Amino acid sequence: MNEINLPQSDADALLALEKQKVDDIVHEYPILGGSLRVPLVSRDRREVFVLDVYQNQINLAKGTYQNRARRVVILARLDFGGAPHRNPDDEEISCPHLHLYREGFGDKWAVPVPVEAFPSIADRWQTLHDFLRYVNVSDPPEFRRSLFT
Repeated sequence: MNEINLPQSDADALLALEKQKVDDIVHEYPILGGSLRVPLVSRDRREVFVLDVYQNQINLAKGTYQNRARRVVILARLDFGGAPHRNPDDEEISCPHLHLYREGFGDKWAVPVPVEAFPSIADRWQTLHDFLRYVNVSDPPEFRRSLFT
């Protein structure tokens, strides 16, 4: 993805901005290597966001939930069930971990998952809903679970 360098204050404001679903479509949670891109908007409809949901093809416990602003700016990404991440300062962060936008680095920095925000990280379905709350989606899109969700 193309990287756009936003001031940190703008990225923080976008992450905190209340978001909502665009329509009433029921989205199928992806299975076995699938992905899903769900459009979101701010309450005033002036800012456009995307929720990305990725499911690993082989390891059902591995996936990613991501919130983007302005189509390309990754504000937050939650990676679970995968490998550790090495930050630009060479610190290794185990998985699951949370990437948050950092000015000058985009999504290249990760932090340990805050347990208070994601208390059931092993439950992908609950974690999806926790992630939506974390990125401030007040009127979330509807998802249909699959057999493996």
